Amino acid sequence: MIERRKDKNRRVLKEGESQRKDGTYDYRWRTSDGKRHSVYAKTLEELREKENAIQRDKRDGIRAEAKNTTLNDIFDMWVLLKKGLKDNTFQNYQYMYNQFVYPDFGQSKVGLLKRSDVRRFYNMLLDERGLKIATIDNIHTVLHQVLNLAVEDDYLRKNPADYALKELKQARNLETEKRKALTLEEQNMFLNYLKTSKQYHHWYPIFAVMLGSGLRVGEATGLRWEDVDLEQGIISVNHTLVYYNHAENGCYFGVNTPKTKAGHRLIPMTEIVKEAFQIEKAYQELHHISSKAEIDGYCNFVFINRFGNVHNQGTLNKALRRVIRDCNQEILDKASGKRVTMLPRFSCHILRHSFATRLCEAGINMKVIQDVLGHADIGTTMNIYADATKDMKVREIGVFDEYMAKWRA
Repeated sequence: MIERRKDKNRRVLKEGESQRKDGTYDYRWRTSDGKRHSVYAKTLEELREKENAIQRDKRDGIRAEAKNTTLNDIFDMWVLLKKGLKDNTFQNYQYMYNQFVYPDFGQSKVGLLKRSDVRRFYNMLLDERGLKIATIDNIHTVLHQVLNLAVEDDYLRKNPADYALKELKQARNLETEKRKALTLEEQNMFLNYLKTSKQYHHWYPIFAVMLGSGLRVGEATGLRWEDVDLEQGIISVNHTLVYYNHAENGCYFGVNTPKTKAGHRLIPMTEIVKEAFQIEKAYQELHHISSKAEIDGYCNFVFINRFGNVHNQGTLNKALRRVIRDCNQEILDKASGKRVTMLPRFSCHILRHSFATRLCEAGINMKVIQDVLGHADIGTTMNIYADATKDMKVREIGVFDEYMAKWRA
């Protein structure tokens, strides 16, 4: 009969277990690829808890190296494997991870991560780093994708970031700030100021087109004259102009296909949009301005600066800030102490959101709105519709209340 190995307390040791000279224990085993592994513990009870976890991982197909693989290791794999993202989106994802995850939380062993660890990390970003919930939302987007890769490659059973952001928002009563469309009054005030301003009238066409067609910024700046059929009153959206700002390669433009397949679309022009194109064409002819840029074989761009070069989103947003500032100053100068409506701060994307809101307020068919905006998912359109009709109901009930008040008087 073979004598079983025992520890100093005469307890029988299982295969792979041993007691070291200092009284601690270790467990050694080989994985199917022939690699040796080992774990250590102060007591036999603690060691066997670890053994049970190892056996459970083996049954579930979890890699043995998960305990020594960091979150950053998985991120580096994700960077190499991730495909199908626009370059600027991919760059933004990497920036968010490198800035906020990589230095500290990224050092965590991925196989040991729990949902509570992710929640604790998000709470730290909110409380100690002072980040806005919208920024944490962006961090969560990339972190969740990285952890999904860990699940797919058998480093984790399930994604510990699942529901972590939702739980944070619920616990803190926080929501990502929704984009707020311009009201019809603000929209008209903005366009009228641009059209009559000596300083800013050259900005009227591009902002009027964006506000009257719902084009994304890159779709508007990438328009060529051959994409604009003034006779038929149709805009053909078939590409997007992208501005890259790379630390290594510098700043440059590129042309991409639209954001989604639904992005390929024909948009009928309103009279304001058609007039805006005509104003732009006349302005360029008057000042002898023509498109000089050639980007990935594309040329003859509609919206250009005085040097014939295309605009980027940063330039447009800077122009918007100056327009808003000076428009509001003019309103205040004329107010003479009266209460007045002023323009809120907004970016280019709010012009697209405002267009969508006007369509919803006008009762346009939901499918038509989806097609015009180029939304791949009808849910995106429905969210805008829900917000627009909610605000509209509040206003309409207010009008109704005023009407009833006359009869009560």
